[in-house]
Amino acid sequence: MYLWDLALRKGRVGYIKYVLKSSLMKLPLFGWSFQILEFIPVVRKWEVDESIMHQMLSTFKDPKDPLWLALFPEGTDYSEQKCIRSQKYAAENGLPILNNVLIPKTKGFFTCLEGLRGSIDAVYDIAIAYKHDCPTFMDNVYGVAPDEVHIHVRRVSVDSIPTSENEVNTWLINTFHLKDQLLSDFHSQGHFPNEGTEQDLSTAKCLINFGAVAVLTSICTYCTFYSSIWFKLYASLVCAYLTCATYFNIRPVPIVHIVKYLFKSKSL
Repeated sequence: MYLWDLALRKGRVGYIKYVLKSSLMKLPLFGWSFQILEFIPVVRKWEVDESIMHQMLSTFKDPKDPLWLALFPEGTDYSEQKCIRSQKYAAENGLPILNNVLIPKTKGFFTCLEGLRGSIDAVYDIAIAYKHDCPTFMDNVYGVAPDEVHIHVRRVSVDSIPTSENEVNTWLINTFHLKDQLLSDFHSQGHFPNEGTEQDLSTAKCLINFGAVAVLTSICTYCTFYSSIWFKLYASLVCAYLTCATYFNIRPVPIVHIVKYLFKSKSL
């Protein structure tokens, strides 16, 4: 949620896409939104995820289409029990012992990097820290915000990242080692190095956006229940399509691509 806030402040909220658990795609309304926004669903089994990731990444390669692809290499949220398991795995495999993050899973990151190499210019290594307590999901739902949210961003040029899979794996693990040290320093010092302060978002603009969404939602809801039978039929078909699309991960080809293909065929 705080990455969306960062993207909003940088004028990129419409371009951010997430790699997320496939189970979230099956949530009513939210899952439909994730499908429309072209999020990449994964079940965290490579034999299942490989083809889906390659297919989705192939649609993100247009350099004229801005893209922020948010990937969480740890694969899950942080907890003390998961940290203990991660440390045990690291000790058994000669990897760094991390205290604030988990050992990253490298396969998905390497696939995204290779699939988009030549289309993206940088990887942004982002660390988020909270004062004084890390908010839970329900805290965010009920609007209980942390005292402060600190976001550390490090820009890494794609050209400076190795190309072989083994070297990329080592680079990613080293990056998380640095991230772990960065978070340890934050907990002891209360801030990241060279911090700045972001301005508050415009309250008026946020209220206008919220009002516009509320009005459009109310109009669509009213028309669904009280309008003609044709609108009710249309709404029912849309809901049925989105339910099937999210459940079976149906990704139709954009109309623009179809038109381009037809014109290309004619010219040939």
